[in-house]
This record gives sequence, C-alpha cells and structure tokens, in this order.
Amino acid sequence: MNDSSPSAPDLSRTYPRSPRETLGGYVVAARTLDKCRAEVAGTLGEYHFDCPLDNLLFDFTGITADQLREKVSSGATDEEIGNWLRDTSKVKEKREVIKWNNDLRYKRISEMPIELQEFLEEYIPENLPDGSIVYYWFDVYDIEEERI
Repeated sequence: MNDSSPSAPDLSRTYPRSPRETLGGYVVAARTLDKCRAEVAGTLGEYHFDCPLDNLLFDFTGITADQLREKVSSGATDEEIGNWLRDTSKVKEKREVIKWNNDLRYKRISEMPIELQEFLEEYIPENLPDGSIVYYWFDVYDIEEERI
C-alpha cells in the first residue's frame, strides 16, 4: 500500500472509525485497521497504532500488530481484512465473539481497572466538551471525535 491509497485515512485530518464499528465481526477492529493503514502510509497524526485499545483485539484474537501490519501492507481491502481476522483468530465460537463485543460496547468506566478509571477521571473533563455525558467507555471516543 502506498501513501496515495484511498483506504489509508489521514488521521491528522480525520478520525478513525468508532470502536463500536465492527470489522470481521469484531468491535475495535475497524478502528484498529484505520490506525494501522495510517501508520503504514505515514498519516497517523496524533493517534497510536498498537495501543491498549488495539491490544484488546490482539489479545482476544491472538493476532499480533505485526501480522496485521503485514496484511495491511499487502493492500488488502476491508472485506479481505475482515475475512482474514475471522480465519486467523484463535476464537472460533461466535458466542465468544458476541460476548466480547458486548462486554466492550457496554463497559462502564466503573468496571475498568482503577488505573484507567484514574486516567479517565482527568482525561474526560480536559478533552470532552463541558456537559458531555459518558455512559460507556466507547462514548469517550465517539464524543471526542464528534460522532455523538
């Protein structure tokens, strides 16, 4: 994939997809793919690929950041990446994926490790508009990136 590829977002000018959006049946995957493509293209901006959020996907599926980077570098489409994720994942039971997706989609900040709660306690008032209501963890991303 080269810098002019239309599938490589310029994350210095736009946002990656919401962590709620699925790819290959997994939440977080579309966002992780956007950041990986941007890293390969040199358009990552202030975002980070292979961050703690991405690592939730990697830990669950058994896929590594390097494996995804290699697949992305081949120029694979979203559909091809989605199929590859499903085929390569160590998780084969649909119910396990559904449970994992819903756990993340509806995770409240109070259910997160205390270190992340502490981080978000300062991050939210500093980075989200005044009066923002955060019901779930993914709301932080979607409010900050103006999806909700």
